[in-house]
Amino acid sequence: MKKTVAEILAYVALWDVASDPSPLQDFCVAVNDSKAAVFVNGNFCQDPKMATANDFFFPGLNIPGNTSNKLGSMVTPVTVAQIGGLNTLGISMAPLDFAPYGLNPPHTHPRGTEILTVMEGTLYVGFVTSNPDNRLISKVLCQGDVFVFPIGLIHFQLNVGNTPAVAIAALSSQNPGVISIANVVFG
Repeated sequence: MKKTVAEILAYVALWDVASDPSPLQDFCVAVNDSKAAVFVNGNFCQDPKMATANDFFFPGLNIPGNTSNKLGSMVTPVTVAQIGGLNTLGISMAPLDFAPYGLNPPHTHPRGTEILTVMEGTLYVGFVTSNPDNRLISKVLCQGDVFVFPIGLIHFQLNVGNTPAVAIAALSSQNPGVISIANVVFG
């Protein structure tokens, strides 16, 4: 069966759209320097020849977050703002520390899916589906359990134990953003 040039081009275009874009360079360390020649993903890129291990490093996750606040929780973001080397890589993370009965209140990440792993304790977690159902999908997680929060959906985590809890969230964006629902709605 002979294909026309138009059919071949249409097939190639479809294949190109259906795959992830390939990076044009190994990395693009974000810097706050408007004199940098390249602007990628909302950040200026450092000359790759100037990159060091510290551009890809963040210390201190072994130190528990301060949970002595009204919510009893602390989220420590590790995004492109903390590690310049994350720029263009499409990932970030956030350790979460919870006091007994601490809450990470309902929020959403408009630019990233989250996958959460419980390292210590017991968390009640869940998300709400979009219209028209607005269904709560929730589960109690124990140490070693993993749960996924789809991109853009409102979700929460609550420590249901009488001991501290620790979790680590990985996100599918270098800058997933966060919208705290109560802060937005009630100020």
